[in-house]
Amino acid sequence: MQKYDNCWLNKDTFFNKNYESYILHGDCDITNSIHKEVGYFLSLRQVYEENLADLVFKKLEQQDSSLGIEGFKIDIGKTTYISSNTPVGLLYGFFKFINLLQNDNLSSIVEIPKNSIRMLNHWDNINGTVERGYAGSSIFFENNQIVKDKSVIYHYARLLASVGINAVSINNVNVHKIETYLIREPLLSCVSDIAYIFRKYGIKLYLSVNFASPVEIGELDTADPMNEDVINFWEKETNRIYKKIPDFGGFVVKADSEHRPGPFTYGRNHADGANMLAKALQPHGGVVFWRCFVYNCEQDWRDRKTDRAKAAYDHFMPLDGSFDKNVILQIKNGPMDFQVREAVSPLFGSLRKTNTVLEFQIAHEYTGHALHVFYLPSMYKDILKFKTYAEVSKDGCIMDILKHYPCENNELNGITAVAGIGNDFNLTGHKLSQANLYGFGRLAWNPKTCKSEIAKQWINSTFNINENAKNIIKDILITSPQTYENYTAPLGVGWMVNIYTHYGPSVNGYEFDRWGTYHFSDRNGMGVDRTLKTGTGYTRQYLDKNFEIFENIDTCPDELLLFFHYVPYTHILKSGKTVIQHIYDTHFEGVEKVEEYIKKWNEIKEELDIVSFKNVKNRLQEQYRSAKEWRDQINTYYYRMSGIEDEKGRTIYK
Repeated sequence: MQKYDNCWLNKDTFFNKNYESYILHGDCDITNSIHKEVGYFLSLRQVYEENLADLVFKKLEQQDSSLGIEGFKIDIGKTTYISSNTPVGLLYGFFKFINLLQNDNLSSIVEIPKNSIRMLNHWDNINGTVERGYAGSSIFFENNQIVKDKSVIYHYARLLASVGINAVSINNVNVHKIETYLIREPLLSCVSDIAYIFRKYGIKLYLSVNFASPVEIGELDTADPMNEDVINFWEKETNRIYKKIPDFGGFVVKADSEHRPGPFTYGRNHADGANMLAKALQPHGGVVFWRCFVYNCEQDWRDRKTDRAKAAYDHFMPLDGSFDKNVILQIKNGPMDFQVREAVSPLFGSLRKTNTVLEFQIAHEYTGHALHVFYLPSMYKDILKFKTYAEVSKDGCIMDILKHYPCENNELNGITAVAGIGNDFNLTGHKLSQANLYGFGRLAWNPKTCKSEIAKQWINSTFNINENAKNIIKDILITSPQTYENYTAPLGVGWMVNIYTHYGPSVNGYEFDRWGTYHFSDRNGMGVDRTLKTGTGYTRQYLDKNFEIFENIDTCPDELLLFFHYVPYTHILKSGKTVIQHIYDTHFEGVEKVEEYIKKWNEIKEELDIVSFKNVKNRLQEQYRSAKEWRDQINTYYYRMSGIEDEKGRTIYK
């Protein structure tokens, strides 16, 4: 356990002495966990002992409707009260109290989460691997079974509760053969053991399921969602799960995508498939998270009209209002696949009658594999602030959309993220990547939280260092997304990575492949024409104002220019630079910034524990090597393609 304590709630922040505390009596798991947490944590360096001795937990006898199920109050005085309607609210209040102390900001507050669903999706496989995971092996599975030592899972559940995560799916959405049997004994009893741990911290457990389970394990010859035998199969399986896990959350489903089975096989649509599962779950209060990542992954690169970006909207927009009330459509933040820069999915603001959640990625699939620094809360904030121009508010920002549609059932709306956690000593592979997990929790709880404040909180809660060192780490975090974008794919064009691994530069890695991920660079220019006038028509999927912005090359934001338009290399950006000069400049600037990170990190060596220092130092060295490779390959490619010299005469390999 001590091996895993080097996270934002780390043992170095606390003494070992226990203080007396008072919690209303109760025998529920969460109340027992509060007792345990208070016993473990309640000796903080930043607090006066007399305040801690008079800390009182109070479950309200008369419900305060304004606090809901998860909200809490902290009243600071001679006696400090943490009060809530429920045990889980008290738990969140306790962790917030710790956070206030760690940040030297002890004050009376009231907090209610802005999103009802705050969920992590794990892509863990039962053999112990983690798909798109860069932090070691699974903390849940090993050798085709569930881990016997669950101490790390306890630790992880505590971490998640400390930032308000309330739901977790533990297995890969690409459900393989053995994982299909997680819904059956003997594996189901082991899943129940993990559910028990998460339950103690107010977290519901979900499972990714194989849509073809009736065929794989039910000895049926079909998984047709309209077939009575298939319907009965799922009802029986679901009843069996709830007997073992009474508070089971439900299913996460990837269907008809990237060769996963789904309702299309039987001539059915996604509402047919999702609603069949929803009806099995409904008597138990369970829900279906149905992923909208559905597209043709067998595209002909010669076809210039088929556009992968259009797929999710084309599949799901016609079905708006057709899904049962306990179905939630899970929509990736962009229409492609977690690119460093891509447009926001037009499904947000367009779907009006269906529960939706926004899906982020915490795993670093396209942002450096946890070998490069990339502070994801900056990206999350940009997306949450994106203006859909739906009428729910002045600009219809994504954060407002998540709360508004459908009005009668918005307790099933919120934010999910693909986790990427592993059994490395710091759980995230890169020490600074902990800030992304922390930041996701903070923004899922309150999307208006400032990204700079999140970075500050995580640093204060993780390191015992001086102000100069804190400022250096904060600057590295805040500037890292732009740095990474600078030396990788420019102006929203995306997809210049090595095929399958998605790490390192390969300008044409996907250019002639089947996945629909093209940048169309030639001797005259580059970019994807997605306009209605001359291209694929993707821009028309947006509400009118955004359609007009993206359709017009003069109003399209430069950072998304190549996502929406094909332009010549001499096209003048709003910065006054040509596209080709922008490519040269940003790629050199990105490498220079990584050099600066290395210098700054070395300056604070004496402030840091040796494990954290070496962990980040080694990764910065790899980031520098990789950034130079990106710079030289991208700049050389586009020099050779355009024949245009760098205005500043820097080294480009011709």
